[in-house]
Amino acid sequence: MDTETDLRRHDLLIDGKRLPPGTGEYSTNINPATEEPIALVAQGSAQDVDTAVKAARAALKVWNGMRAAERGRILMRFSELLREHQDELVALESLDAGKPLAAVKRQDVPAAIDTLAYYAGWCDKINGQVVPVRPDALTYTVREPVGVVGAIVPWNFPLMIGMWKIAPALACGCTMIVKPAEITPLSALRVGELALEAGVPPGVLNIVTGKGRVVGDAIVAHPGIDKVTFTGSPSVGRGILQGAAGNFKRVTLELGGKSANVIFADANIDNAVRAAASGIFFNTGQVCSAGSRILAHRDIYDDVVERLTARAKAIKVGDPAARETTMGPLVSAAQLKTVLDYVDIGRNEGASIVTGGARIGQKGFFVEPTVFANVEHEMRISQEEIFGPVASVVPFDDEEDAVRIANGTAYSLAAGVWSADIGRVHRVAHALKAGTVWINTYGYTDVRLPWGGAGDSGFGREHGDVAIENFTEPKAIWLAIEH
Repeated sequence: MDTETDLRRHDLLIDGKRLPPGTGEYSTNINPATEEPIALVAQGSAQDVDTAVKAARAALKVWNGMRAAERGRILMRFSELLREHQDELVALESLDAGKPLAAVKRQDVPAAIDTLAYYAGWCDKINGQVVPVRPDALTYTVREPVGVVGAIVPWNFPLMIGMWKIAPALACGCTMIVKPAEITPLSALRVGELALEAGVPPGVLNIVTGKGRVVGDAIVAHPGIDKVTFTGSPSVGRGILQGAAGNFKRVTLELGGKSANVIFADANIDNAVRAAASGIFFNTGQVCSAGSRILAHRDIYDDVVERLTARAKAIKVGDPAARETTMGPLVSAAQLKTVLDYVDIGRNEGASIVTGGARIGQKGFFVEPTVFANVEHEMRISQEEIFGPVASVVPFDDEEDAVRIANGTAYSLAAGVWSADIGRVHRVAHALKAGTVWINTYGYTDVRLPWGGAGDSGFGREHGDVAIENFTEPKAIWLAIEH
């Protein structure tokens, strides 16, 4: 495509219709691997959000007027359509976010399908309780949908994390305004179309693309939105929390991480390093739970650094569409600059680059897989989230020292521990400040298990039955019985 006039325009999806933005403005979407334009995407406004909220509020009556089992059948059909269109979704997500095709096919799309099918099964199982308070009354509870939900989705896993929010909210009977990340909006728009094809009524799932400081701020401020669910950076999360306080919105925040992957001397070192490499280099390190701090016991420290370095050098960085590629580009020029700035910070702090640390080529946002050794716990590269393929290997002396270092950041999303000592892994797992702890493995998630953290990692949990609580309100009903 030679000019922007050749590019497809992607309008908003509101009330079942594709609508141009009220401003008439479109942004140019960029392929991170080539820096070439791939689409023009509507720049929504506060007025567009208001239009979507009105549609969502009207659709609440329709969506909740259905039998719960019927909602479940529609959502199951929705999941089947995702499966039927999975090749298209894989290609779209890879193009938009710079992800290797194989990785999207292996994780992102199957996880989105699984999430939707799982919550489709919840629709007719959201139960209340009969609570026998006194003999002259029937007292019981029900769970009602929280109402209209604003979902703000990140750019690192647009389809998968988007579905983490869409599926439980719709299962609970909520309606939604989804704002995908400005730079990775294409899969969300396609998912919205497939929802309509599955039978989700117009207005139930609305997709409003645009800038966070415009569309996102409007979602947070709008009095017609009852709940905001956000995944992204701690700085933006703080702003959302402050904005939501104005009208007491319920908020769920899944934010950053600086996860520790702790390797003791008696661990299977080869397995531990293989998983540690995957834990930091998967998705080019753009993962909230990335194992960016690899804590190695001093007795094996040099061995861990050597093996991790060999694995980093073996990674095939390149065209996401190529079968042999195992790591694609960073998502944007801004993220490339952030990562390279942190590499400079690490050098200046006195850490040693064992491998990597530079941009690859001049076209596309590619960076070398990077390993820092001689990292001290207090260094910024060991404390701050880089969100790129940069591993900091930190030595520790004993179990107590490992826990102290692992817990010594503002984050608490995830952690890993590797040891052959069953007592040790249990002690350390319980001592680690993290919402998820992996033992002798790293990085797995499942929609059936709660996901989230505390501190700068946010609050609240996604997944499992916890998400049902996120999108419903309990109501007590008291019926007097005359004697």
